Amino acid sequence: MKLTASQVMTRDVLSVGLDWPMERLLDFLVDHSISGAPVVADDHRPVGVVSLTDVARNGALPASREVPAYYRAGLDRTMAREEMRAFHVDAPAETTVQDLMTPVVFSVEEDAPVQEVAEAMITGRIHRVFVTRKGKMIGVISAMDLLPIIRDM
Repeated sequence: MKLTASQVMTRDVLSVGLDWPMERLLDFLVDHSISGAPVVADDHRPVGVVSLTDVARNGALPASREVPAYYRAGLDRTMAREEMRAFHVDAPAETTVQDLMTPVVFSVEEDAPVQEVAEAMITGRIHRVFVTRKGKMIGVISAMDLLPIIRDM
């Protein structure tokens, strides 16, 4: 039996708004223990994606914000404590999700084989792909969702 995107996706997709300030975005990601989310326009149409990587890459992590424990655990292995402190950079108060997001949505149809999902992630060098039905987002698949499949092969 070949697995499809709809069989491995997470159905409850959490999304963020274009105009969300950084503090709200960071609270949202930490509260839900996720590293990224689709960005939706006012009509709920996906217009991009934003992640902790985007925040860090753009130096927008507020100095008062702690790096989430699950993210920090990975950083501890490769970064000294002093380097982690330098990771904190003040962002202008007016910085919004729209300023940092990647304005591209990588998606596959719900009946796409998981191999196509993996290929999209590899080709796009991304960690999540959105699953669509007739162009409407119905789920998300992260790299972490694919690991149990590989383990069980």
